[in-house]
Amino acid sequence: MSAFVGSLICLTLLCSSSYAFQNRGISSRAKTVDIKMPLGISETIWLNRIPADNPMSSRKVALGRTLYFDKRLSIDGTVSCATCHDPALAFTDSNPVAIGAAARRGARNTPTLLNSVFSQLLFWDGRASSLEEQAKNPLMSSFEMGMSDVELLRSRVSAIPEYQEAFTQVFKSNGITLNTIAMAIAAYERTLLSGNSPFDRFIAGDSGAITDSQHRGWELFKGKAKCIECHTYSPSQPFFSDFRFHNTGIADTFLGGLLKPATNIEEISLTTSTHSTELSQLGRFAVTLRKQDVGAFKTPMLRDVELTSPYMHDGSLKTLIDVVQFYNRGGNPNSYLDERMQPLTLTDAEVNDVVEFMRALTSDEVLRQCQTAVPQTRTPVPVK
Repeated sequence: MSAFVGSLICLTLLCSSSYAFQNRGISSRAKTVDIKMPLGISETIWLNRIPADNPMSSRKVALGRTLYFDKRLSIDGTVSCATCHDPALAFTDSNPVAIGAAARRGARNTPTLLNSVFSQLLFWDGRASSLEEQAKNPLMSSFEMGMSDVELLRSRVSAIPEYQEAFTQVFKSNGITLNTIAMAIAAYERTLLSGNSPFDRFIAGDSGAITDSQHRGWELFKGKAKCIECHTYSPSQPFFSDFRFHNTGIADTFLGGLLKPATNIEEISLTTSTHSTELSQLGRFAVTLRKQDVGAFKTPMLRDVELTSPYMHDGSLKTLIDVVQFYNRGGNPNSYLDERMQPLTLTDAEVNDVVEFMRALTSDEVLRQCQTAVPQTRTPVPVK
């Protein structure tokens, strides 16, 4: 049995107890796909994130899943998308910063792919505007999968018979290109959903779904702790992120040493990759070149956050208690610090309650997958 056929069978079995969501007002090209929506996330929100030029289908998702786990897409056959976004680790890698092919270290922490379909801008600095664009970056990055030559990637995938057949079935005459590879991977990533947490059951009316400490934490989250100002939540946008960019002071060491005395920060060279330890600290500024974006990074979603340590864009905080205490003291001061970063005066008991609340955002299904999935390895596979 080929890997692609096996993925298609697995996908069919996974969805056998789910129901089909019909496209309603999206586009005639956005085809129906079977997927089980978790409690807390509406069908409409998900459907609205399917692009008209990359409609979903079971075969495309199965192809994307096979590509996602295939180490042959890396230059030395040691890493796949799943190596850094490991299902056994809530689609992260547990490292402070990502480690790519040839053990090359990046400069930023690996964010989870769970619910990434709902983010309009991808990466910590928002430099990608779609999952398709996001998927291309690691493939072509010398710090990640190392396939800096598009033709090398295309020819390697084209040399695999099972991919020749699968791409013809899914993409017809378009065949195997960087674009179609990214489209398939993006389709699979749009199925990585997280909901059905104790918090979701609480919001749905089950008052006993969360503990007393978690309930106190929820009230603090909305009030004294001010978390909800950036980690926004509503039933229509239930992801605990405003998807905007803020300087919280994590990049203080670099910003304080270089940018404070700079009289014209536009003159700072941005030719070095965002994987450069120093320039990566510029955050959103490296994309927009606006002074107000210096050191600003995207607000991460908080679902399953207890499973995705370490935290922050550089992986510098190990535990959720570390994170809440960091915000409690108002972050680290720098010239570009978000004005909302102020000391919170939370007591130790209140810090603990906020942490306990965030643990109530863990999906039952994601936790089960973390407990049962086989962790990814870096054992190389043969490449031609």
